[in-house]
Amino acid sequence: MERFWRLLHISRLDRYIIGKYLGTYFFSIILIISIAVVFDFNEHLDKFIEYNATLKGILFDYYLNFVPYYSNLFSQLFVFIAVIFFTTKLAENSEIIAMMSTGTSFNRLLRPYMIGAGCICVLTYLMGAYVIPKGNINRIKFEQQYMNRDHNIYTNNVQLKVDEDVIAYIARYDDRFKMGYDFTLDKYENKKLVKHLQAMTIQYDTLSEKPCHWIISNYQTRDLQGMREVISSGGRRDTFINMEPQDFLISPGQQETLTTPELATYINRQKARGFANIKEFEVEYYKRVASSFAVFILTVIGASLSARKRKNGMGMTLGIGLGLSVTYIMFQTMSATFAINANFHPMLAVWIPNFIYVFIAFYCYKKAPR
Repeated sequence: MERFWRLLHISRLDRYIIGKYLGTYFFSIILIISIAVVFDFNEHLDKFIEYNATLKGILFDYYLNFVPYYSNLFSQLFVFIAVIFFTTKLAENSEIIAMMSTGTSFNRLLRPYMIGAGCICVLTYLMGAYVIPKGNINRIKFEQQYMNRDHNIYTNNVQLKVDEDVIAYIARYDDRFKMGYDFTLDKYENKKLVKHLQAMTIQYDTLSEKPCHWIISNYQTRDLQGMREVISSGGRRDTFINMEPQDFLISPGQQETLTTPELATYINRQKARGFANIKEFEVEYYKRVASSFAVFILTVIGASLSARKRKNGMGMTLGIGLGLSVTYIMFQTMSATFAINANFHPMLAVWIPNFIYVFIAFYCYKKAPR
């Protein structure tokens, strides 16, 4: 094992600091999330009883997915707490002074911090991009069934592009029955209408093995052939139309149930259809990378703030660190909201907090002990 670490150029000092970093990070997650679970359970206990939620659903569908979701969501806070807590303890015990007295520079001291931050960065990205979205499906479904029953299940006046020069329109859609009313489908050639379909109802076939399978009822078609018009009608027709219910009825948190590749595919498809309400999906897509990268920035700030030995202990340092981490999370939320509600590019919006905190990290780094 020692030879393996030497091949990776990981010294005993590096392993010591990385172990302290990751150990404190996961311990802070366990401690704080455990408290959050207790408060959340106490807050929603009445609804669990009122709507007869099963114990299996509470434990496995909700809280088993609640823990990784919020652990990843507030990862920046846990990084700050971990770095400041164990670095301050090292400084109080004069261990950092002993390290630097051997000729170890502060830059060299940051190396294991960056390795630990890299491990957390990769972990948070993989969890947020591939693992957590799968669990969010059950968590959000549980919340809608037992906690937030007033979520939107209707939408009106939906128009989208389902194929090249093919436009679909639904006057009203009811998600409870997967049914739309007053449906029309228009096909154009050279910007001229050549075919028009109108149906009283259209229902998504949830039993079909293939996606995009719809059942049209009480329909009429009009084929426009120059000066001629061919009209036909029917009572029922099974057809495949390149659209699904989630394309025009966006439920709260839907973007959190898609993995990053699925999110990219969804955004590109909706853009091609001319669907405008995708800002939340774009913000989620860019935020997963920006939040993971922020671990490096916050690690530098935390290490720089707490590396100096102070007479008053970790109180002041921890207070400053918590203030900065809470401010970062608040700023990140505000910039995401600004991107959704204003005409602002989502990628730039979610990266603004990182750009600002890079300067804060540089200032703290310059003020760190040498």
